[in-house]
Amino acid sequence: MAYLVLYQRDYCHLCDQALAVLAQARAPEFDSVWVDDDPMLEARYGTRVPVLRDARDGRELDWPFEAEAVREFVGD
Repeated sequence: MAYLVLYQRDYCHLCDQALAVLAQARAPEFDSVWVDDDPMLEARYGTRVPVLRDARDGRELDWPFEAEAVREFVGD
């Protein structure tokens, strides 16, 4: 199981951009979670997506972020 989670929405152009940045940063494997499927996640992340979360310690990286910020976030 991956320790990184990308919270996103369906049909979200910012989420598509975040996926491209994660690829550019060569981020480790991550799980995608769609907030639209869960009322609690929708309430927490609805207006913030995309958000990259480290499940090990709860840190979150809100959009907008760039490849360098992702590399720093994951500790590479």
